[in-house]
Amino acid sequence: MDIDSRVALVTRNAVEIVTEDELRTLLETNEKPRAYVGYEPSGEIHLGHLMTVNKLIDLQNAGFDVVVLLADVHAYLNEKGDFEEIERIAEYNKQAFIALGLEENKTEFVLGSSYQLSRDYVLDVLKMARITTLNRARRSMDEVSRRKEDPMVSQMVYPLMQALDIAHLKIDLAVGGMDQRKIHMLARENLPRLGYLSPVCLHTPILLGLDGQKMSSSKGNYISVRDSEEEVEKKLRKAYCPAGQVEDNPIIQIMQYHIFPRFEKVVVERDEKYGGDIEYNSFDELVSDFASKKLHPADLKKAAAKYLNKLLEASRRKLAEFQAGCSCE
Repeated sequence: MDIDSRVALVTRNAVEIVTEDELRTLLETNEKPRAYVGYEPSGEIHLGHLMTVNKLIDLQNAGFDVVVLLADVHAYLNEKGDFEEIERIAEYNKQAFIALGLEENKTEFVLGSSYQLSRDYVLDVLKMARITTLNRARRSMDEVSRRKEDPMVSQMVYPLMQALDIAHLKIDLAVGGMDQRKIHMLARENLPRLGYLSPVCLHTPILLGLDGQKMSSSKGNYISVRDSEEEVEKKLRKAYCPAGQVEDNPIIQIMQYHIFPRFEKVVVERDEKYGGDIEYNSFDELVSDFASKKLHPADLKKAAAKYLNKLLEASRRKLAEFQAGCSCE
């Protein structure tokens, strides 16, 4: 694969690359660059997680070594449970990401506590604290904190650690949603002041919930990897999907970010009286038909459910087998 093809694959469906010139230089000068994403261990893996898993698969195909940080210490600082509970959930998350398509033998899974409690790391956290204002740390944490109004001091340590993870894991490319941008910019600015290289940063979109609003566990407006076929179909039938509206349409997002990156073509099944089945070889073709109202929302939802269930079939089976052998919730 030539450099242009690798750049195109890395940047596919990304909102932002900081910067593309640096990415190109990295690919030209480093035969095996390292990329990572960090996840706070979570009991519910959903399409938001699948977004970054898809991007990690793209990166592997573009020649990157991929690291997945299971950020147990971060989760503890962000009040997600005690260490024993978080460690169980981290193992469940690892199995979920493998079930969703990451190859275990090609992916390095790292538990944060395996290195974040070392003397060198802790000293670096203190050094970073000396060059980061409280306001900057709080702004960096606002998007991902559980306590936005009255944060604990521990949550101000969180972004400093996330910046240092990039250095201590020897990462060339940091991946995260747009809610991670401020932390990544903190890393780019302050890591060189501690003698480390500045990373290239890739940001993926923040997906809408199925109701067209912000995705929220309290609202249940998302697809979980554990949802049954029937639950996926039911949720998508009820999902927000105005005819002809492409922007801010959660079903269009599912097709763009989850279905087309994994399937070479999509067949929308329709009754003959509505024109019969129609085959799409690209997302742009589908969007064009939907925008012009040649493709009905009900047919689009039905196709989204069909292909999403194909993606989730293996993960449901593998996670059920894993959970049968342990208590991970």
